Amino acid sequence: MIKTIRLTTAQAMVRWLSVQMTEESERFIEGVWAIFGHGNVAGLGEALHRIGDKLPTWRGQNEQTMAHAAIAYAKTKRRRRAHAVTSSIGPGATNMLTAAALAHVNRLPVLFIPGDVFANRRPDPVLQQIEDFDDGTVSANDAFRPLVRYFDRITRPEHLLTALPRALSVMTDPANCGPVCLAFSQDVQSEAHDYPESFFEPKVWRIRRPEPDPREVDDIAALIRQAKAPVIVSGGGVLYSGAEDELAAFAQKHNIPFVETQAGKGANSWEDAFNFGSPGVTGSECANRQCEQADLVIGVGTRFQDFTTGSWALFKNASRKLVSINLHGYDAAKHGAVPCVGDARVTLEKLSALLGGHKAPAFAAKSRLDWHETVKRVTAAPEGAPGNALPTDAQVIGAVQRVATEKTVVMCAAGTMPGALQVLWQSAKGGYHMEYGYSCMGYEVAGAMGIKLAAPDKEVICFVGDGSYMMANSELATAVMRRVPFTVVLTDNRGYGCINRLQIECGGAEFNNMYKDSNIEAQPEIDFVAHARSMGARAEKAGSIAELEAKIVEARGRKIPSVILIDTDAVPGTGAGGHWWDVAVPQAGGPERLERARERYNQNAANQRAFD
Repeated sequence: MIKTIRLTTAQAMVRWLSVQMTEESERFIEGVWAIFGHGNVAGLGEALHRIGDKLPTWRGQNEQTMAHAAIAYAKTKRRRRAHAVTSSIGPGATNMLTAAALAHVNRLPVLFIPGDVFANRRPDPVLQQIEDFDDGTVSANDAFRPLVRYFDRITRPEHLLTALPRALSVMTDPANCGPVCLAFSQDVQSEAHDYPESFFEPKVWRIRRPEPDPREVDDIAALIRQAKAPVIVSGGGVLYSGAEDELAAFAQKHNIPFVETQAGKGANSWEDAFNFGSPGVTGSECANRQCEQADLVIGVGTRFQDFTTGSWALFKNASRKLVSINLHGYDAAKHGAVPCVGDARVTLEKLSALLGGHKAPAFAAKSRLDWHETVKRVTAAPEGAPGNALPTDAQVIGAVQRVATEKTVVMCAAGTMPGALQVLWQSAKGGYHMEYGYSCMGYEVAGAMGIKLAAPDKEVICFVGDGSYMMANSELATAVMRRVPFTVVLTDNRGYGCINRLQIECGGAEFNNMYKDSNIEAQPEIDFVAHARSMGARAEKAGSIAELEAKIVEARGRKIPSVILIDTDAVPGTGAGGHWWDVAVPQAGGPERLERARERYNQNAANQRAFD
């Protein structure tokens, strides 16, 4: 006879999650971020309280941003561990949709558990219920369907027996990894059921390393032997595979330079002789030159996003070919690439063994050193400038760079700084965290907390502009309450400076981005220092680049977050590197500046060509 245990459905869920283990004997779901409401407080809230530290619960300030913290944690842990996030029905659930999209784009695991409407439908319509006039099975949580890798609705207690294993199998699958949504009907959360005791036995989830088809490895090896100017594009999959050392060794053994995408940056040190920096729209001059000349582009764990490819206008060699080494066939076959479906580390090892002592022809190694001198120049502290001159974003990056250590991790997500950091930041191995798949404003502060929770021995420095800070800053209070220290470098350029520059580049008038160009009665004077202090952070303003450097050093060793405000000039870009980006310019109407922008656009668009 099967032994059973009587539990509510919510109690069964949290008990099962508490015994899902990694190969390192840790819980895969470390804990649960929760904001309670009528859709989850009575059922799931009671279950989480009962289980206690076996599956800890953490309180956030906003459903979206506590999910951002969970996502940053999973990214820092290289997808080997994750968090769950629960909310009530209605606005609590829909607040998490942006975070679900962010996790999906970045292929990162997070378990969303929004409360849902009553399965028995007796009290319908309940508070906050979205009613579909044509489909009685729909709730607001159906909006998660296109944003997650797996969706299920728990409308009976026994659904857990299949839904939970399916959820974890997705989150631990290296190819299909991404967010999961288990919409949890609020009456079912509290319903009791006799579950098999065997369901709650601990289970170890292994992260597989799929081996590539030998025929695909043979194809790539043949292309590399024929190539005169190959280049490797190192993506986020290199980090998730733990293939950093293998990629560096492969590049050196076979004399092939590599470039790093936003997701892949920091896999290897900027000082590696084969590391040419970042490609594409926010790429280094030396990386883009290698890519323009390349007759073979070897993608390793990359989605080939438009910033990486310069909207597919970067790779100018008429005879170029594309190779894509990726865990998922969808990515491996993009743009007619010669695909190799397999784990990055395993594939590089097999490919290197097959190539033997083969070395690609010599490349312009000195261009990399010339680029480093350019970076040094544009990020240098200002000298002899008038007292009222504001520093550029590049100079702010230089200030942080000069005081950074091997333990420093810089992070960002949106605005000017992601592009500026990609092109200018000289990252130590493992020293870079960028959310640029979704480039979500408001990820920064919460994300910094998530990184520090995952890597408490690291110094986490969060770059955030005034625009992103205004969108989402409340998890600063959570970090203070939990004593999670990190440093926020808050650059105030009084508006959306990045998009203002893009608007001008596209021939538009300065409109609705900077406060001065918006339909307002008065320029806001926001006291960011007082605001951050009001949430308990240590906050102060740096009056110069030299002061910024000193304050970053002073922040080390504190037990709470530090916020350092510095005013910056919104006009200059990075002053180095870069490439065209396809942002469509209006084809009709407009003044002379728009006509000039349209002419530039047409010239650059003529270079667009996908691989064939």
